[in-house]
Amino acid sequence: MSSPDPQVRAARNLTDPAPESTPEEKRPGSPRGRGPVVAVTGAATGIGELLTAHLAASDAIKQVIAIDERRGEVTEATWHILDVRDPAIAEKLRGADVVVHLALDLDLETDPAARSAYNVRGTQTVLTAAAAVGVHRVVLCTSAMVYGALADNDVPLSEDAELRATAEATGVGDLLEIERLGRRAPRAHPGLNVTVVRPTVLVGGTDTALTRYFESPRLLVVAGSRPTWQFCHVEDLVTALEYAALEKIDGEFAVGCDGWLEQEEVEELSGVRRMELPSAVALGAAARLHRIGLTPSPAGDLAYTMHPWVVSVSRLHDAGWRPKWTNEEVLGALLEEVEGRHTLAGRRLGRKDATAAGAAGATVALLGAAAVVRRARKARRRI
Repeated sequence: MSSPDPQVRAARNLTDPAPESTPEEKRPGSPRGRGPVVAVTGAATGIGELLTAHLAASDAIKQVIAIDERRGEVTEATWHILDVRDPAIAEKLRGADVVVHLALDLDLETDPAARSAYNVRGTQTVLTAAAAVGVHRVVLCTSAMVYGALADNDVPLSEDAELRATAEATGVGDLLEIERLGRRAPRAHPGLNVTVVRPTVLVGGTDTALTRYFESPRLLVVAGSRPTWQFCHVEDLVTALEYAALEKIDGEFAVGCDGWLEQEEVEELSGVRRMELPSAVALGAAARLHRIGLTPSPAGDLAYTMHPWVVSVSRLHDAGWRPKWTNEEVLGALLEEVEGRHTLAGRRLGRKDATAAGAAGATVALLGAAAVVRRARKARRRI
């Protein structure tokens, strides 16, 4: 899950301070009566910042402990500045009832080995530290991508469906390992409960292979595939995480808009035409371009634009939660957000490159890039 840009804020005001009461309540991080003490990792940016502000403004939360490598702007929280991989985090979590762990790096441009080292080690450290100081619940946030995008998936998938994803898409291997850590933790640490939240295609200041799909001059459709789209606005993810922090729901559950959009609906709503390529051409070109470093997205990302992976959100519904956004509204917000950006095969283009790609057509550009790779290989073999 890539965190949204820290400058992007949700449409409704999530940062109003709690109503004034006594001088004690005005002091940053001071307890405010009943309710859980909630610690948030990754609290200075993205989803973590939005959740921290939202919880700090809630009368249902006693206190918010904010943890990140720099201090954020939510003055109502108690801040601790450190790396989540530092075992010293245990003392910073002391007194918390719930930890919401959002310190993840899913940036497309990050070195994969460094990204995995941070994500996995950070999660291990948080789970172990939380158990050591008596925290009774840790909330992990992964992605519905862990279900895998496969041609034979049910539409929609049940939330308890088998996780059939592989590590071939950006960050998915990390998310699968995080889920495995979450399942093992209660067995290793009796008394610790782990809740796992799986958002669908996340929109709202995010930068992922799936949001970049809508920055292309044409929407790539692999011949014979049946794409389906289910979005999740960051506002809805924040309120779902609040439900988990307040223990209104536990276990493993998905969060996203109700229903889904077929590819034809997406094209009609967006006004962006498709380019259709045979599977072997699209996957082969994507793999070659990524292998030589021309694009940040591995070929595995393409599966999530080919096959269905929409999921029921019935567990949240049963708990009383409802999404504020529809798929159509989130798609509209995404299109506004990416306006003026130009991406081809997952790589951001400059204005000059984008103009050339648009004039030549995305298909020609993609195949042309693949042809360049082939010619370069032949030239090396002749030397």
